[in-house]
Amino acid sequence: MIGQIEGGLCALVGVTHGDTEAEAVRLADRLVKLRVMPDEQGRPNRSVLDTAESILVISQFTLYADTRRGNRPGYTDAAEPAVAEPLIDSVVERIKSHGVKVSTGRFGANMDVRLLNQGPITILLDIDGQATG
Repeated sequence: MIGQIEGGLCALVGVTHGDTEAEAVRLADRLVKLRVMPDEQGRPNRSVLDTAESILVISQFTLYADTRRGNRPGYTDAAEPAVAEPLIDSVVERIKSHGVKVSTGRFGANMDVRLLNQGPITILLDIDGQATG
């Protein structure tokens, strides 16, 4: 077991060309403040900051798969690992700076990911016009 959380958010994070440290910080800030956790009435109205829940961050270059042609996705829109890994690390460190417990997968590894999605709520966060989920 590399990383796990009991409750909170599972953030699949993709990095593309041109993504910066500033965008990594903004993504982390949005994740901790995103009001999708249930309140007392069960409505998605609270953040992980409000609920003391955790965030599981998993680097996911396949979010940038190009499937417009053929049957084999292309990944040229995904940033190279030397660029992506430090930005993923920045997201994790910024989440921690908010006092939120964060767990991660292993960068570049082939992982078995299990997710129990309550709701289900799945949201694509867009930071400066770049799809980041």
